Amino acid sequence: MRYVCLVYFEESVLKSLAARAKQQLDRDSMGYDDDLQERGHLVVAHALQHVSAAMTVRMRDSRMSATDGPFMETKEALGGFILIEARDMNEAIRIASNIPLAKLGSIEVRPIMSMERPA
Repeated sequence: MRYVCLVYFEESVLKSLAARAKQQLDRDSMGYDDDLQERGHLVVAHALQHVSAAMTVRMRDSRMSATDGPFMETKEALGGFILIEARDMNEAIRIASNIPLAKLGSIEVRPIMSMERPA
C-alpha cells in the first residue's frame, strides 16, 4: 500500500541552522531516501520551495481566485513529501519516524486513497 509522508517544519528553524548542520541534514535526508530506495519503499521524494513561492487557487461560483502563499496560517509549513510503499500503517509510521526532518518538525503519514476511473 502507498502512503504519503508530509514533512512539516518551521522554516525559521531550518534557516537558523548553522551551515554545517544544514549540510549534514541534507546528506542525512538524501542518504535516507537512498536507503528507502534500496529497500523498495521509496516511490518519490521532493523538497518544496519556500512558502513565499506558493499560490493557493480556489474556484467559487465558477470564478477562480489565486492568492499568494499557503491557505492556512501556521508556524509549521509543508516543506516536502515522500511517497512510500509499506505493508501497513505501522510500517509506514516506522519509516516516517526515521525521516531526518522529523527531528526538527513533524511528519504526517496518510494512506493514499485507491480510486478507479469510471469506464
